[in-house]
Amino acid sequence: MSAGVKEVRAVIENSRKALLHGEQTVLFIDEVHRFSKTQQDALLSAVEHRVVLLVAATTENPSFSVVAPLLSRSLILQLRPLTAEDTRAVVQRAIDDPRGLGRAVAVAPEAVDLLVQLAAGDARRALTALEVAAEAAQAAGELVSVQTIERSVDKAAVRYDRDGDQHYDVVSAFIKSVRGSDVDAALHYLARMLVAGEDPRFIARRLMILASEDIGMAGPSALQVAVAAAQTVALIGMPEAQLTLAHATIHLATAPKSNAVTTALAAAMNDIKAGKAGLVPAHLRDGHYSGAAALGNAQGYKYSHDDPDGVVAQQYPPDELVDVDYYRPTGRGGEREIAGRLDRLRAIIRKKRG
Repeated sequence: MSAGVKEVRAVIENSRKALLHGEQTVLFIDEVHRFSKTQQDALLSAVEHRVVLLVAATTENPSFSVVAPLLSRSLILQLRPLTAEDTRAVVQRAIDDPRGLGRAVAVAPEAVDLLVQLAAGDARRALTALEVAAEAAQAAGELVSVQTIERSVDKAAVRYDRDGDQHYDVVSAFIKSVRGSDVDAALHYLARMLVAGEDPRFIARRLMILASEDIGMAGPSALQVAVAAAQTVALIGMPEAQLTLAHATIHLATAPKSNAVTTALAAAMNDIKAGKAGLVPAHLRDGHYSGAAALGNAQGYKYSHDDPDGVVAQQYPPDELVDVDYYRPTGRGGEREIAGRLDRLRAIIRKKRG
């Protein structure tokens, strides 16, 4: 059904009336993922009180597309892709059955093999390709061959749904391949997304996130490349931006890896959540307003640029976090140099220079 909240409530009301006469209403909603949260919420009471027996179908992972309260009241049945044998049987039936081609056109065995391959478990995809190829073959007075299918079908359908479960699987594999420095696998998954029509801006955003999350200071140029790629995508669009995304993917996949930025921020935030958010040291507080000096604000603050090294011994964190190390460089890539410099900086700041 294609409906708003008003229509959903009308169906439920009619179902209540039918229930008074002992009639159970089965409400089937195809592509339930297209229902908004409000529309899905409107179904909750009727489902919980068995006013309707809801049967909902979706091509997406329900964990991402169906609201949790409705999901918890449902039994989830997952339909698996057809096996190659199942798909072959469907194709052969379409070739033989009068409701299909009815053997009006001959189909080469190799062509059937290709149709099964293109289907990737989706019979509808195979039947669509068969129909297009059969029309072309009949018009040319020839059998449906591998060449006929290749000419009729612009490209092999990629098993990837921009709005569905496959979307998350391929994106996940792409990110993990870049993180794992497998540049060839990363390019494979990038190509799958591009061929399937993924929004290039989405890919660029993922690369920007990864640049900080998985590379960080080990390869500082990674973020610059990722941001430049996103800007290029916005400026020139597709299909030219495909090369830019490939460029950025290769750069990030081959860059030295470090999650030190990620773990540093996580550790700092965990301390905040644990209540370790003490008072800002008095000498670091704002001292520009009248009366600040009387409170001790900004008194004794040491201006770093007055020191020849540009670094002074001074307490910066709250008392309970003195000498706590959040950022721990890995020693890979650019962090190798940072690690040595950081040791010297901490020694000066914490008065531990030997």
